[in-house]
Amino acid sequence: MKMNSPKNYTGLRVRCAALMILLLLPSAKAQFSPDVLKQFNNTVGSRVEALSILGGDFGLSGGTYSADSGADLTVSKFGGMGDIGTPKPIGNTGIAWQPRLQGSMGTVSGEQRYKEGELAGDKTHYETFAIQFGGGGRFWFNDHFSIAPTFMGMYGHAYNNYQARSTFWDTHNVEDAKKAGLIDWEIDTWTVRPAVEGAYIFLVGRTIFTLSSAFTYYHTEDFDSSSENLSINSDSESWDNKIDIDIPLGYELWGHELRTGGYFSRTELYDGLQTGLNQDHMYEVHGRLVLDFLGELWKVQWIGLGFSYLWGPHFDGVSYGADVAFRF
Repeated sequence: MKMNSPKNYTGLRVRCAALMILLLLPSAKAQFSPDVLKQFNNTVGSRVEALSILGGDFGLSGGTYSADSGADLTVSKFGGMGDIGTPKPIGNTGIAWQPRLQGSMGTVSGEQRYKEGELAGDKTHYETFAIQFGGGGRFWFNDHFSIAPTFMGMYGHAYNNYQARSTFWDTHNVEDAKKAGLIDWEIDTWTVRPAVEGAYIFLVGRTIFTLSSAFTYYHTEDFDSSSENLSINSDSESWDNKIDIDIPLGYELWGHELRTGGYFSRTELYDGLQTGLNQDHMYEVHGRLVLDFLGELWKVQWIGLGFSYLWGPHFDGVSYGADVAFRF
């Protein structure tokens, strides 16, 4: 969830949705040249990395997207972050800090159906599971401005299944492609994720505004692959800039105050993440309607519904799900 005060909180978001992005299979040949194998490793390797980050990283949203490629991808995510306890002063520096925990887990299920060309009738399927956990601290320089450096680790597992039904495979042996590890492969990866976020909070009446900017670095490598031609050693970065608004409405429902709000963000994508998702940036507009449970239900700040519209150079889509926040 999004920060809405300098006090303690933990966020939790559940999102189940579908996404459409480019899922390519390099053309198979009876004899695979070094160039074909290199192209396969670069293309599929960056995709595995990107889908692991998309599925397991709490900083990137799931959603239902429509992309130029005509592929289907379903992303289900559960995760969040939280600052624990009250800020404690660091000597006489005028700076206070509090520990921060964050984590996420999710799955990605993608399918590409080839409807035309020499692969017409074929279908390729991707499944990815990823989980991450870590933390750091939030350092307050005054009542409004803070910086939160964090470090996380992530594990990912992905596999591919290819159903060959086109006439293309009459002359190109599918077993050769399987033996070369170009289709029907599995791979396990690990990712380290250092990041730093700056946030500025101010109030207008009871309405809370949060401006934030977060830069994240990902380094991903594989440690077990069923394909001798698929390995990953890649770096990616993302830079997210966001404005969040939290508005108490002054009306009660079932004894709890209604709150609304949301955020607008732009996220820049670099290197492997950009290549794997075929996007260099994405926008998100998010709205929420929640009930305030602060002080009435164990550590729960609010419970409600959230909805997002997302778009980029080659896609647009929506995301929806439960919007729940905790405060410790």
